[in-house]
Formats: sequence, structure tokens, C-alpha cells
Amino acid sequence: MTIRRRRQQGSRLFALYVVASLFPISGIGALAMRGDATSADQFGLDWGRAQGAIIQDMVVAPALRGADLSQGLNGTERERLQSATDLAIFNGRVSHLRLLSFTGAVEFSDNGGLEGSVPPSDPAFRTAATGGTDVRVIEKQLDSPAAVHVTLPVIAAANGRATGVLEVDLPYDAIATKVQGETRAEMIRFGVSLVGLFAVLALISWWTTRALRENAAEHEHQALHDSLTGLPNRQLFLRTAEEALARSQHGEMGALVLIDLDHFKEVNDTLGHQAGDELLQVVASRLSESLRTDDTVARLGGDEFGLVLPRAGGREETLALLTRVRHELGEEVMLNGVSLSVGASFGVCFYPEGAETVEQLLRHADAAMYQGKYGPTGVVVYDAGTPQHATHVLMMHDELLRALDHDELVLHYQPKMELHTGRVSCLEALVRWQHPERGLLLPSEFLSVAEQYSELIGPMTSWVLRRALADCTTWTAAGNDWAVAVNLSHRNLASLEFADTVSAMLRESGVRPGLLHLEVTETALAHDNEMAAQVVGALAAQGVSISMDDFGVGFTSLTRLRTVQVSEVKIDRAFFAGLPGDDRDRAVVRSFIDLGHNLGCLVTAVGVESQDVADALVNAGCDQAQGYLWQRPCPWEEVARAFGTTTTATTAIATTKER
Repeated sequence: MTIRRRRQQGSRLFALYVVASLFPISGIGALAMRGDATSADQFGLDWGRAQGAIIQDMVVAPALRGADLSQGLNGTERERLQSATDLAIFNGRVSHLRLLSFTGAVEFSDNGGLEGSVPPSDPAFRTAATGGTDVRVIEKQLDSPAAVHVTLPVIAAANGRATGVLEVDLPYDAIATKVQGETRAEMIRFGVSLVGLFAVLALISWWTTRALRENAAEHEHQALHDSLTGLPNRQLFLRTAEEALARSQHGEMGALVLIDLDHFKEVNDTLGHQAGDELLQVVASRLSESLRTDDTVARLGGDEFGLVLPRAGGREETLALLTRVRHELGEEVMLNGVSLSVGASFGVCFYPEGAETVEQLLRHADAAMYQGKYGPTGVVVYDAGTPQHATHVLMMHDELLRALDHDELVLHYQPKMELHTGRVSCLEALVRWQHPERGLLLPSEFLSVAEQYSELIGPMTSWVLRRALADCTTWTAAGNDWAVAVNLSHRNLASLEFADTVSAMLRESGVRPGLLHLEVTETALAHDNEMAAQVVGALAAQGVSISMDDFGVGFTSLTRLRTVQVSEVKIDRAFFAGLPGDDRDRAVVRSFIDLGHNLGCLVTAVGVESQDVADALVNAGCDQAQGYLWQRPCPWEEVARAFGTTTTATTAIATTKER
């Protein structure tokens, strides 16, 4: 949801809250005003009752002096009443005053008139006759102003008995003016209070809607973004991809890219999960900085990232962009004092021609990505012939099981040459797959799948060991005193049972343990350092030689190299690519060689392809080397024909790079 849309929703919610609060506040105000009006009327009635009682007690009773109205009044009594009431009538405090007997006869009237008196049948008269007081407001008429009419008993005698009924009309205008003034003031005060209450409610409403809006925005952001990197997560990525695919119906072209980091698990296992998290944050930052502003970068989970590239342009332009991104992503990063490079595989699927749905886009990009992971290039574009990863892996899994059952695997060997003597010291066994349909397959085409499944890599390693030991027995019988080297997977170092298996195979084959070299990579040692060290120690205790392959490429620290029982280190070709002319390469190679020698290890260079490099390695003090300068991997019989016991290393065979 956009910020503008959230604000609109918040404004609507606030307006609704305000309108809703007006109804109860208006109701409270109406009830309060009605109550004030009722209170004002009651005030007028109470005032009239009090004034009537005062007139009866202070004016009428003293003037009557105990006279009984039922007996009539004499002239003196009327004069006293007239004299007592004249001042009140004149000053306007009393409009009219009458005295009536219980029969209803008017015994006294201030103006001498008899009209307007209350008849005996009136409830007010009966109330007064029984000792009560009746007060009512008489509305303004055409010929008379509004008045408060009070009817009360006349208590003239000392015995407190009523002798008649007193009617008093009091002017209401003054009372009304006073009541209205007080009512108006009260209503103003109450109105101000209501406005203040409404303002407080409005402020609470505004604050609440704002807090709810911000809270909703935060929850939405958390629901759609990765907490570690801050990038959009899979849900937002899919939504973005759907929107981009919908725009493609109007002519917009783009690409969806899946990215998977190489060897990320080794970083976690070797340097710890905190270092792995830091690496993911570095990758997220580099991807975001390398792309355009309208491109989307998302973390889909684990070490997998996704890109949506709208308006990606042509195929060449997109590939150039992704190649640059991959290059910038691969720059070295320092984690826990270890410098390492970030490798990644990119799978690209263009839309709309590559897929009609987001699901197809993801599936096709995933297939291309795994082609890049297990193929020679790191950025692969999906085409109709790209195998789907899940199906490809499962099919490869089943085919490898069948290959083990039908003995379709074969071993080729590459010799290790002693640089100072020119003789072959060892043959490294390299597995090949003689596929019944696709011909001879190199390890790069199937070994990564085998290493994903223990039910494959375990039997495959056992097959390679058994066959290599059998071949070693054969070439030893032919007069060649070569050792044999076999590569191990990290899964082989996960249990001490592997050391027992190797011991049993050595006994069965009759090969001396010292003729068996087992090669492990630095990353293989890193998966479970403690268990791997135990397995390597158990193998070394049998007399088996342990070689560390790809030395300097992985993440092994000097401490681990010092504690693991290694008898040989193999330097990768990347460190002597500039030999013999590059001074820095010479310095690096000599440092590695000196380090290996100081640790009591033989040092072997891998991937030597020219005599100049071989000579430079000799000058640097390297012990052994292997590469296409001498022999490409082949059956051991061809090695025997090329390098018998008297053949030296001066013979170079034309080479083609293979690994």
C-alpha cells in the first residue's frame, strides 16, 4: 500500500471518528440544555412559592389579625389589607392579590375586581384549601403579561388553621430575564466544556489514527521486507513480479533474475552464522548499489536473492548489466579477519517471451541459475532447452544410482611429478562417468549432484577407493612404484566409520597405507572441524597420507592447518598464473612453499601448463607439480606408456585445459 493511500485511509478514518463523536456530544448537549431549561422553570416555581409564603406571612396574616374569611371582612380589615398590599402592587413586585373564602367568594381583591379568580373546582384551589401550595406559570396573553400564579392557604389565626385561599400573581418577566441570563451563562459554560471535550476527543482520534496508520505501515513493512537485510522479501518480490508481468501486456519488456551465492554454507560453518549474516548484508548492499533506481532487489530466503528488472532493454544490455553486477558483487570482503570473495550464480528469464506467469518465470530463472552454478559461466539466460533444476537433479540422482549399479563409472589418472627428479611419484584418481547416452562426462557435470546426497557420495567414494587401490596393485605389479591419490567429499569426514572403511579396503587390496593419499579441500575440513580432525587423525594414524587441496583458496586458518595432520599441501593455479614474470606471484608462491615446508609438508603445484612455470616453481623450491604440461587425465595404462620408470619430466604433451 502506498503512503498516499495510507494517508487517505487515515484521513477518512479520522473524519469518521469525528462525525461519530459529534452524535453523543450533541445528545449530551441537548439533554443538558433541556435540563437547564427544566431547572430554570423549577427555579421560577420555587421562587413563586417562596414569595407567596412571604406575602401570606408578612402581609396578609398581620393585616387580617385572625379574621375568618368565611365570615367575611369588615371595612377596617379591607383597609388594612389594601394598605399592606399597595406598596407591593405599586412597586410591581405583585401583579394581583385576592383573598377567597372556602366557598370561592372573593373577599378581597387588590383592584376590587372579581374576575380571574380560581373556582373551588380548580385543583389549585383544592390544594390550597387542604393546606398545600400550588404554583404555576401563566403564559403571556394579549391583554396580560406572563405571571407566576401562586395559590396557597391563608393562615390568619394563631392556631395555624387555614381560613381561606390566597391567590397571588407575581410578574414573571424579571424572573424570566434572570433565569434566561443564568441559563445562557450555564449554556455558554457547558458549550465551552463540550467544545473542549470535542477537541480532546478529536486530538485523541487524530493521535490514534496516526498511531494506527504508522503501526499498520510498520507491520506492513515488516511483513513485506527481510529483517536482516531490509530488502523486500519473497512476498513483495512476487507482487512486484506480478505487476511487472501485467505491464508487459502493454508492451513493457523486462527480466526476472534469481541469484544464489556460492559456498555460503562453508562461510556459516567456518566463520559462524554472524559472519554469514554480515556477508548477506554486504551482498544486499552491493546489489542495491549496483542496480538502477527502478529495479527491485529482494532476499528470497537463505542465500538466495531475486531481481526484477523492468524495462530491461535488449538481451546484450541486460547481460552486460548483470555481468557488471556479478563482478562488483565478487569483490573481496573481510569477515572475522578473513578475506574472501563472494561468488554467485545468476539465472535470467526475460518476459513476456520467456514465461506467461510468475510461477513460470521463477521456474525458468531457477533452471538457468542452476545451469550457471554447475556450468562454466555464472550468468545464464533461460531458453527452451534449459533443464528444470528439480527435475534435472532428481533425474541425475536416479541415473547416478543406476550408474553405480551398472558399473558405468571409470577412473582416469593424472600424474604428480617430482620437479627435481622428473619422475612420477603419484597418480591422482579422477572419476568419469561413461554415460550410455551422453558419452564420457566430466565431474563438473555430475559430482555436485552426488555431493548433495549421502546415498550417492558415500557409495561413489567407496567405488573410487576400491577401484583406485585395485589399479595401484596392478601398476605396482608392473614395476611402477607410484602412490595413488583419491579426492574426498566433506560428507566422507562426517563419521569415524569412514576411517574403518578405508582400513578394511587397504587390508583387502594389500596396498601399503603409505601409498594411499587422500585429498581433502579446506572447505571439506570446515564443515565439522572437530569431527573432520578426528577422522583425518584416524586415517593418518594408519599411515595414510593426507593432502590439502586448493590450499589458500578456502577459509582454513593457520591454526587449523597446524592442528590437522596434513603431509601435503597443493597450491592452486590461481597463485602462479603470473609466473615467471610477475614478482608478486613469485613472492606469493615462495611464501606458500616456505609455509608448507615449515609445517613439514610436501608442496605440490596444480595446473601447470608451461615449462616456464615449471622452471619458476623449481627455482621457488616447490617439490611436486601436476598439469597438462606432462599429462591430461587418462587411463593409468597411458600414463605407464608415457612415463615408465625411466621416463623423465622433460617430455611435454600438448595440452588443452580441463579440470
